[in-house]
Amino acid sequence: MKARVVFGFLGTRLDDGMGPERWNKWRPTVALCQNPDFFVDKLIVIHDRKAGPLAKLLASDIAEISPATDVRSHIINLRDPWDFEEVYAAMRDFARSYAFDPETEDYYVHITTGTHVVQICWFMLAETRFIPAKVLQLSPPRYSRGGTQLGAGTHSIIDLDLSKYDSIARRFQDERGAATSFLKFGIETRNAAFNAMIDQIEKIAIKSSAAILLTGPTGAGKSQLARRIYELKKSQHKVKGNFVEVNCATLRGDQAMATLFGHVKGSFTGATSDRAGLMAGAHEGVLFMDEIGELGPDEQAMCLRAIEDKRFLRVGADKETLVDFQLIAGTNKNLGDEVRAGRFRDDLLARLNLWTFELPALKDRREDIEPNLEHELKRYSDREGESATFNKEARALYLGFALSDAGRWSANFRDLGASVTRMATLAPSGRIDVPTVKQEIATLGRVWGGASAATLQGDFPHVRYALGNYETIDLFDLCQLETVLETCLSSRSLSEAGRTLFAATRTTKTSANDADRLRKYLVRFGLQFDTIKKRPVGTAFQISLWQT
Repeated sequence: MKARVVFGFLGTRLDDGMGPERWNKWRPTVALCQNPDFFVDKLIVIHDRKAGPLAKLLASDIAEISPATDVRSHIINLRDPWDFEEVYAAMRDFARSYAFDPETEDYYVHITTGTHVVQICWFMLAETRFIPAKVLQLSPPRYSRGGTQLGAGTHSIIDLDLSKYDSIARRFQDERGAATSFLKFGIETRNAAFNAMIDQIEKIAIKSSAAILLTGPTGAGKSQLARRIYELKKSQHKVKGNFVEVNCATLRGDQAMATLFGHVKGSFTGATSDRAGLMAGAHEGVLFMDEIGELGPDEQAMCLRAIEDKRFLRVGADKETLVDFQLIAGTNKNLGDEVRAGRFRDDLLARLNLWTFELPALKDRREDIEPNLEHELKRYSDREGESATFNKEARALYLGFALSDAGRWSANFRDLGASVTRMATLAPSGRIDVPTVKQEIATLGRVWGGASAATLQGDFPHVRYALGNYETIDLFDLCQLETVLETCLSSRSLSEAGRTLFAATRTTKTSANDADRLRKYLVRFGLQFDTIKKRPVGTAFQISLWQT
């Protein structure tokens, strides 16, 4: 049988008593050792030095009524027993120093004595398992009409290991599921990797105020997720300020610093009044800096100081502004590559990448298209005030297209949202039918078609073959480059490719420099004609199949 060990503070008022009459008074710590149903093998009595004489008297009295109980004193000197920070730190230090042995001992914390602050700290230490103990509460005994004490009183034991309580565990699980569903807008997503990532983000959002970095392609949902993280933290009372979103790609020139950090009146031409700036507006809230990879070097340095020191200087100011916010950063760039290229500060990246999450492209989680389709229909209904639904055949046709390789979803959820909006708007009487879906599939084919039919082959196959990674190239250049590479791969020489590509303008030129023009164009992307050796193998499809 395990030994029973009890920790408790000496009650300087409740446990006090002098002379023989003290035995007629209910003293909780003494009564603890008088209970015939709860034998205490070891009692750790916590007190300060001034209460030493009372602690000795208490130990002597317990020795009379329960000689087998080992009573030990532990001194904790508190300047203010009502100072939560001081009391908790002292009690946690005590818990760290004690050699717990749960294999041979059962532990209890006695909360009948001590200040309310002490009692709260006991609960916290027991619930977090810093002390692997149950909570013990004593109640005074009943008295006879003549004033005689009837027994030692009663005791109650509370086990704060919540995992042992089925109903509480189920409730916590339901609440946790609700929080996770909140981050996903209530969408029952099916991609296991995405769901696991959201689960982790939910834990971090509630427990941590450190920066979060969201990466992934444009349209993957970084902005929406950042706002939901803020709303979750707000509902959990983790923040009380505002959500401020800034697209760093729009911060250009002299106005960038003033927009982000604010300025004082007269600091530059046009500064006719003071401006707080976006960063100050996020004080005690969340600042979402989207496309942070586009931030200039000066703004990067200022952001780093604001994150580390929680202060910055407005443009033209000589007094620092104090600011405290949680930063969520978004980017579609590889910031590691940007650091190596000298375009992004490595110390700023070190501050951002404690919690880094990559949101997958929609085409990489196609199983989530169907539940998101319902979400987009609901968004349309909320926005426009009228509902739209699919008929059975139209829904099957659209999902067949969306889930196949034909669905490129290059702009991710922006493509899906725009597609649903078009169909819902054009649907006869709010019912999306097969002709409406076929029309939309044709529209998406044109949207994704670009300048060449080759771009319908999945993912710009010729560009991918030549460059490997083209995420940093604009769609405008991608479409053109795909056509150029397709022509080069089908031509026997640089000159032949040049003549094909510039056939319309050759007759107006005085010299034939098509090959030189093509060579310079390829150099822009680090390519040479001679290194493009063979046509890549791709999975082709015909958009017309979905239009029949």
